[in-house]
Amino acid sequence: MTPFAADSVVLDVEGTTSATGFVTGVLYPYARERMGAVLRERAGDPRVVRAVAQVRELLGEPAADTARIEAALESWLDEDRKATPLKTLQGVLWAEGFARGELVPHFYPDVLPALRRWHAGGLRLHVYSSGSVAAQRAWFGHTAEGDLLGLLDGLYDTENAGPKTAAASYRTITGALGTPPGRTLFLSDRPAELDAAREAGWLTLRLVRPGEPHAGDPDGAAAHPRAGSFDAVGVAPAARALHTAEDGER
Repeated sequence: MTPFAADSVVLDVEGTTSATGFVTGVLYPYARERMGAVLRERAGDPRVVRAVAQVRELLGEPAADTARIEAALESWLDEDRKATPLKTLQGVLWAEGFARGELVPHFYPDVLPALRRWHAGGLRLHVYSSGSVAAQRAWFGHTAEGDLLGLLDGLYDTENAGPKTAAASYRTITGALGTPPGRTLFLSDRPAELDAAREAGWLTLRLVRPGEPHAGDPDGAAAHPRAGSFDAVGVAPAARALHTAEDGER
C-alpha cells in the first residue's frame, strides 16, 4: 500500500482496534449487572447526575424516576444505541472494572505494535469512539501491556465531538487537533463514519476484519481504501512522505 501522508491518525475502537464481540459479550453484560447500583449508590456523582438529566431529556420525561431511567438504559443497551448518557455510565463502570483487574481490554495483535511504531515515527494518535472518554482512558490505560495513554494525544466521543456519522463532528475534531483535514487519517470499520469523515476533508481507511459485524457492509457514498489489519496500513508524517516522494523523483 502506498503510504498515506498524514500528521494525525484518528482511531475508531470497536471493530477497528478491538473485537466487537469483546464489547458485546463481556463489557455490556458487566455494565448491565451494575447499572442499577450505580444509579442508586452514586446519585450524587456529577457524572451520574449529568447522565440522568440527559436520559430524562432524551425520554422527554423530566420526572422519570430511577426505575424508569434504568429501564430506558437497558432498552438502549439491547438496541446498541449510541446514547451519550448510556456511554457515560458504561464508562464509569468499565473504568472501575479495569482498575480492579476484573476486566482487561482486548486489542487485535497487530494494533499495539503499530501504535508504538507510528508514535515513534512522529505521528499524533487520537481516538474517536462512541464509548465515552472515561471508557477510552480506562481502555488504553489498563492494557495487558500496561498504560498506553502516553501514545495518545487526544480522546473524542459523542459528547465532546458529536455523532460519528455527522461530518460536523469531524470538523469539530479538526478544530481541536490543529491538523489540516487533508493530513488527518481516520481508521474505522463502518462505511457511514468514513463517509462523514471524508465529507469533512479527512483521509479515510476502512478496516475489514473477518467476523466483525460490519465486514460485509457495502461501501457508502464511495469506496474507501481497505486493509485487513494495521500491518497493512502505510502511514507517515506528511512532511516526510513529501520528502521521500521528492527524493524518488531525483
